[in-house]
Amino acid sequence: MFSLDSRLHNDTFFVCDLSLCRVLLMNDRQFPWLILVPMKNDIAEIIDLTEKEQITLLKESALASKAMMSLFSPLKLNVAALGNVVRQLHVHHVARFDTDCAWPKPVWGNQPTVAYETSDAQARVASIREWFEQNA
Repeated sequence: MFSLDSRLHNDTFFVCDLSLCRVLLMNDRQFPWLILVPMKNDIAEIIDLTEKEQITLLKESALASKAMMSLFSPLKLNVAALGNVVRQLHVHHVARFDTDCAWPKPVWGNQPTVAYETSDAQARVASIREWFEQNA
């Protein structure tokens, strides 16, 4: 059974499950921010996945990128698998704008997070989930 790292669980909202990855919304309303987590235990690096799973991850990452571009029209989309704090493999997809509070710096460590209001989080999750249902 798949187990999500507690930090990811505590810092995100569930959006949907794709064939390989769980799609999560980061609880920071300053940035549209999705995280894809392959639903495989004890995986820290992309190379820990099988070749077929690596291809699926790339396809699902491209799908998440299309969702972000379609829903938010960012100036730039940052996609990264860092894992310095949370070892479990996860891939960030962050929509960036030259008007955002961290621009042009990274979103990590430059400002405190600002959590969504419950109703705003529910609305954002619903719109992203709907996009995936229509396009996945």
